[in-house]
Amino acid sequence: MQESEPPITRDAALRVALAARAMPGISLPQLIDVLQNRLGSDRQIDVDDLRTVTVTDLKTAFASADGEEDGEDIGIGLEAMKLAVRILWGDSDGEMLPPVQDYADGDMPASVRVALASDSGEALNGHFGSCIRYLVYQVSATEVRLVGVRDALEADFAEDKNGYRVQLISDCHVVYVVSVGGPAAAKVIKGGIYPIKRIQGGAAAEVLAEFQHMMSNSPPPWLAKILGVAAGQRLKNYNAEMVDD
Repeated sequence: MQESEPPITRDAALRVALAARAMPGISLPQLIDVLQNRLGSDRQIDVDDLRTVTVTDLKTAFASADGEEDGEDIGIGLEAMKLAVRILWGDSDGEMLPPVQDYADGDMPASVRVALASDSGEALNGHFGSCIRYLVYQVSATEVRLVGVRDALEADFAEDKNGYRVQLISDCHVVYVVSVGGPAAAKVIKGGIYPIKRIQGGAAAEVLAEFQHMMSNSPPPWLAKILGVAAGQRLKNYNAEMVDD
C-alpha cells in the first residue's frame, strides 16, 4: 500500500515552525491549520505556496479564531506577524548571525566546546527544549571561537525531541540555557554534557567571558576534569563561592 503524501514538504514545515515561534501564543499546529485553510487542505503545501501568504491573511485567520472582527486585538502584534510572513517567504536572512570561524582539532589547547541556546542574534536567550538554534563555541582561557550555528527546528519533527537536541550538540562539553526541564536535563547529563542555567540570559560575549574567568580562576571539579586536571588537583584552586547554582 502506497503511503499518503504528507500535507506539507519538510522545507516548508521548517519555515512554518520558525514562523510560529515568532508569534506569541501561536503553536505549530495552529499555524499549519491556518495555512491549510488559506492554501487548501487537499494538496501538499510547499515553499512556493508560503510566498503567497500575507500579513492580512494571518490577521484575518487568527482574528476569526478569536472572534475579533477587526483583527486588531488578537494578542499577537502586527510586527510579530510581519516577521512571521518574512520567515514564511524565506526572507528572514536579515537576522545578523555571526560568521562561523574555521577550527581544527588542536588549534586551541586546553579548550572546551560550549553551546548556547539561542532564539535570536548572538545571545543566550533560549530554553533548551524550544530554542531555534544552538551557537557552538570553542573556548579556552584566552580565546573564543564560534565554530557552529546549529538549527534546532528539525527537533520539532523528531519522535524524541530532547534526544534529538542532545545529539545535535553531542560534541559539546557544556550547554548554557535560560531554562531546562528536569527530564531534559537528565538526558543532557546522560549525553555527557554539563547544563548551566543562566535565567537572565545575556550576550554571548558576556556569558563566555564569565566562563573564561571561571576556567582561569576557579574551575569547578567537573570543568577541571574536562580540562584534564588530575583528580587530586581538582579541588586545589576551586572557590565554590564563585560558581552559580
